[in-house]
Amino acid sequence: MAEYLHVKHTFAPVYDEKSKILILGSLPSVKSREQGFYYGHPKNRFWLVLSGLLNWKIPITIEEKKEMLLENGIAIWDVLDSCDIIGSSDSTIKNPVAADIQGLLQKTSITQIYANGGAAGKYYRKLVQPKTRKEITILQSTSPLNCRYSLEELIQNWRIIMQ
Repeated sequence: MAEYLHVKHTFAPVYDEKSKILILGSLPSVKSREQGFYYGHPKNRFWLVLSGLLNWKIPITIEEKKEMLLENGIAIWDVLDSCDIIGSSDSTIKNPVAADIQGLLQKTSITQIYANGGAAGKYYRKLVQPKTRKEITILQSTSPLNCRYSLEELIQNWRIIMQ
């Protein structure tokens, strides 16, 4: 049986002072932690969804991913700075500690906050929203575990970030 591992977030948020949209995950997956960057699992559809929405070439390298985000005023980070977790399963999270989202908001022009899935939304509302007093919109997760939605349905659900 798999055991709990204490995981500390080890890579920085992607943002600049012009960022207007913040997309939050819960915590990097095992694959993302191995790569040292967000949404690193090959079956996670985050980069496909964003490139579809932005009419952008699908980014492959970390630099291409950062360029696509920043050129479009999008910041990404995770709600949790650390927690105890089994593998990459959000449903096993214990002892969550929030990242300093409020500090990030003070350095940017962010006006819209979105959660990539229900866990990110839940932890934001519980741990972060009392400090920021900013609403979050929960989008369908791009995780490989959320296979009941097609890529086209995910893109349609995420279209709200373009408004």
